[in-house]
Amino acid sequence: MSVTSGKTRPSLTQEILSHLGLANKTAAWGTLGTLRTFLSFSVDKDVQRLLRAIASQGVDRSAIVGVLTNRSREQRQLISRAFQERTQQDLVKSLQAALSGNLERMVMALLQPAAHFDAQELRTALKNPGSTEDVAVEILATRSPPQLQECLTVYKHNFQLEVEKDIKSETSGILRDLLLALAKGAHESYSGIIDYNLVEDDVQALKQAEGPGTEGTWVIIFTQRNPEHLVRVFDQYQRCSGHELEKTIQNIFHGDDQAALLSLVSMIKNTPLYFADKLHQALQDMGPNYQVLMRILISRSETDLLSIRAEFKKKFGKSLYSSLQDAVKGDCRSALLALCRAEDL
Repeated sequence: MSVTSGKTRPSLTQEILSHLGLANKTAAWGTLGTLRTFLSFSVDKDVQRLLRAIASQGVDRSAIVGVLTNRSREQRQLISRAFQERTQQDLVKSLQAALSGNLERMVMALLQPAAHFDAQELRTALKNPGSTEDVAVEILATRSPPQLQECLTVYKHNFQLEVEKDIKSETSGILRDLLLALAKGAHESYSGIIDYNLVEDDVQALKQAEGPGTEGTWVIIFTQRNPEHLVRVFDQYQRCSGHELEKTIQNIFHGDDQAALLSLVSMIKNTPLYFADKLHQALQDMGPNYQVLMRILISRSETDLLSIRAEFKKKFGKSLYSSLQDAVKGDCRSALLALCRAEDL
């Protein structure tokens, strides 16, 4: 079985909103993120608050956290630029000198533009064996096409090479092929039309791709099809074979290749649940994995952290907020809780 590799008219509601001043400010209208644009934002007042917090005896960590975890990433960038203009000092360097440990790391991450944060996380993952299949797949597979393109542009600028070169030198096998394909950001967009023939073709292709030399089929289908199509492929595969696709992956693939494919299936089926699982795992370690907690809570705080919280509570019977309260210690605890925002009853 061979595997082959429109712009919709806006609704009346979208047309009405397009004429309003805040139409493109998603946070102002409601979002599945926990962090929204602060509507009473005053960059001058925030600069003064941060100046007082840094200059106060003992450093007012609470004030710093209060400002940075209640402003959108765009607003934090405005604060950073205004701080430089008004004080002739770099806000990042000033806070680095005032803070330490995990709180310092978290504040640095909060102040980075999203693309810079993702590029650094991606670089770290590719250069640290053991985390590649996890973090790299997460970033390359869950960012929107514009976000991914900006991340890869920053990657090239900051590290003086294309991400593809690092992928080729640091990975191998189907993991390498998956990451290279994901980095192209070439998956089809969902047109709203279900191609049932292509669903069946893909199911049959995956059923036949269980021997040596068939890995390319998995890469093409997983990286070129849109998520809505793939969910139907997974469901139809289970109906035809009597078991989930994950079982086939576990039987055929091993090591990093298996982990990468299983992560992709999980992300495609239910992205918030995938992140809920990663957060739960990060909290179950001997000591909390602060880097994972920071990356997910910061990167998803303005997109779908409310959905992640709901999936967390549903699966584990305990809220994410309470889990963070119980497991996290130290100065960054208040910042992580502030991004999580609230208890889920």
